[in-house]
Amino acid sequence: MKTAIAILNWNGKHWLEKFLPNVILHSQDANIYVIDNASTDDSVTFLEKSFPSVKIIKNEKNTGFAGGYNEGLKHISEDIYCLLNSDVEVTENWIEPILELFKTQPEIAAIQPKIRSFEADQYFEFAGAGGGLIDNLGYPYCRGRVFENLEEDKGQYDDETEIFWASGCALFIRKEDYWSMNGLDERFFAHQEEIDLCWRLKNAGRKIYYCGKSTVFHVGGGTLNKQSPQKTYLNIRNNLSMLLKNLPFAALLWVIPARLILDGVAGVYFGLKDGFPHLWAVIRAHFGFYAQAPKTWKLRNTSQIKDYYQTKWLIFKHFL
Repeated sequence: MKTAIAILNWNGKHWLEKFLPNVILHSQDANIYVIDNASTDDSVTFLEKSFPSVKIIKNEKNTGFAGGYNEGLKHISEDIYCLLNSDVEVTENWIEPILELFKTQPEIAAIQPKIRSFEADQYFEFAGAGGGLIDNLGYPYCRGRVFENLEEDKGQYDDETEIFWASGCALFIRKEDYWSMNGLDERFFAHQEEIDLCWRLKNAGRKIYYCGKSTVFHVGGGTLNKQSPQKTYLNIRNNLSMLLKNLPFAALLWVIPARLILDGVAGVYFGLKDGFPHLWAVIRAHFGFYAQAPKTWKLRNTSQIKDYYQTKWLIFKHFL
């Protein structure tokens, strides 16, 4: 079972300098690729001079996380892809436990490791933590992270267990499963495209897993700052499109209207807390969702899992 570590890069020379040596050191049984998303810095020249063993795939233009990986992975033939963010520090023996799960459980399509914060390394990191879950209103959360609240890692998630979605910052996935779903939805550009992919896989009867025997440390916000209104826009638009595409029809009838109302409330809160650009981002996100809706509806799976959520009313439990 051959493995490819695929790092998507866009003007991230500083991240490659910092974290790529560690990836090379601890991934000796895997082939390492950098998919360059039409960078305008000297990332490619730096890679060619400093890391000749790393294979470079050059995309002609920047089509975001989703499009960049879809294009780059077409040129990679290994059995297992690892989509790894450039701002991730890997650890010794991070690949082997994950490959063992793939070997022993053929029904597993994708796996994520434990993801801890690089800056506060005793705590879980926002993007994935101890494995991704979702509530009945479609709000993603994680074991170890609910909204902005992060848990300290005290060994409570050292298990290997089925989850709902695996984080795109360190996503191991079988090549055949990735392409059976036609890869990531390129309309998302970035944010929540990996949740959509995992949900589509689960609708198709495949499993998503978490492996607590493997640990990585993630900086987070390496390309798009957490406080960016564009991040707010992409998260809300993409989440709504994901729900329209994957929810069972009975849930669809009430979840989408409820979410539109709750997003409006959140937009007012964001506007008061972070400024008008964030309120405007929510408004733009809704119109972006409406614009995508006809195509999104056509992409709905022929069947949807009924028990898609792991808890109910998360936003009310958390904030009220």
